Amino acid sequence: MDGIAFRSAVYLVKAIKEKVISSSELLELYIERYERFNPQLNAVVDTDFENARKRAKQADEAILKNQNWGPLHGLPITIKDSIEVVGLHATLGSPIFKNYVSSRNADVVQSLLDAGAIVYGKTNVPLFLADCQSFNEVYGQTNNPWDLSRTPGGSSGGSAAALASGLTGLEIGSDIGGSIRSPAHFCGVYGHKPSYGIVPMDGQMGPLGITKDYQMDFDLCVSGPLARSAEDLDLVMGLIVKPARPQRKAVKIELPPPRKISLKDYKIGLWLDDPHFPPDNEVGDCLQKMVDRLSKAGANIEEKKPDIDIKRNYEVDFHLNTLSMVFGTPQEEFEQMLQASKTLDKNDQNHEAKKARISTSLHRDWQFLNIERLKIRQKWDDYFKDFDVLLSPAFRVAAFQHDHTDKLQRITKFNGLDQDHLDIMVPWTSLATISYLPATVAPVGITSDGLPVGVQIIGPFLEDRTPIHIARLMEETLGGFTPPPGFA
Repeated sequence: MDGIAFRSAVYLVKAIKEKVISSSELLELYIERYERFNPQLNAVVDTDFENARKRAKQADEAILKNQNWGPLHGLPITIKDSIEVVGLHATLGSPIFKNYVSSRNADVVQSLLDAGAIVYGKTNVPLFLADCQSFNEVYGQTNNPWDLSRTPGGSSGGSAAALASGLTGLEIGSDIGGSIRSPAHFCGVYGHKPSYGIVPMDGQMGPLGITKDYQMDFDLCVSGPLARSAEDLDLVMGLIVKPARPQRKAVKIELPPPRKISLKDYKIGLWLDDPHFPPDNEVGDCLQKMVDRLSKAGANIEEKKPDIDIKRNYEVDFHLNTLSMVFGTPQEEFEQMLQASKTLDKNDQNHEAKKARISTSLHRDWQFLNIERLKIRQKWDDYFKDFDVLLSPAFRVAAFQHDHTDKLQRITKFNGLDQDHLDIMVPWTSLATISYLPATVAPVGITSDGLPVGVQIIGPFLEDRTPIHIARLMEETLGGFTPPPGFA
């Protein structure tokens, strides 16, 4: 039975509807695996088995009556801690909210429930979602199933670890700087960062915590699926894409179909290396092998990037990302940064100094950054007139060792040498982030020390189905998700 735990959501729902396995049996399998494997992973941090069992029983009864709840009928799933689910905790990894239990469902959760899904638990995050690791004072540290001494990524780290280890059928995460993409890359699963503004953020806790009756929209942040197949990503996007509630009286969103049909039809751009932020040797080797195999299969790949300087793109991202989150900064901390910004040497470019200057900058400064962002978006639009997608590294390294030092001061190993952590983690994800572009991460290889590597597939704005389709075609050519050793 363990093998079925790793199948795609599409396969599992089909198996339920065809009575190969019941929803109750699948739920019990995930609960049994949770009890067996979660103690060493700490991926799922809150559960509601009682209500999940009741709903699974109802799903099975509906099958016997030839009733179809929808495309996720009877599928047990988990949801990221920060996304509200009735009756489950939503803590943001903070002691401030450790006792908060949701009384409503986030919009994305309700969409999945309406499609027949069964939520049985919540997955771990870093404090206030602000790290590419997943540890906090409330629930502790989540480990990567490929190597327990390493991080599964963040902030949707518990999501990816639960998927990779076969504890859940599907996951929903959020992403403002790689929070879906880093866990997908580190854990060898699929993840999709949607185009900005097409998935409602109602019921998602932000830097200020509980959003109550207000939709938490802030710049750059999106919510999207993680899964064990590209087909699952496409299915979920079809369920969760819709306007924000206040807009639904007049606005509808219908994503266009993929641009092409077969891998040979697509024109694929390639940007796998850059003198400022090259991938390390292991990641670079995996990505080159991916290109070689795709080219051999007839893919039309050209080494061509948009007219964008990744170093400047990363700098603009650091500014916009810092400003998008500044309203969550406690007043006392903001006052300290305000004072510090008045005396800082303009040549001081360490991350703490930059954060202080940016956080206390004028709205006029943001306007100039936004104009620069608009120019970058136009360059992407020009690029996608000639190319359908761009393949790039998701991250410069595979999963790194747990490190609980402050991320602004953290040092990470790169080809055996110490390097600034944010310079390792952020540059490549920033390409899609600041320009609001859809980006799919798909597993494409394993390093020599047994860690998964993903590729980032960046698509045109609002054409989310195109990078997801490329991921699906790559899955057919290269193979897809592989369970980590010791969990299958």
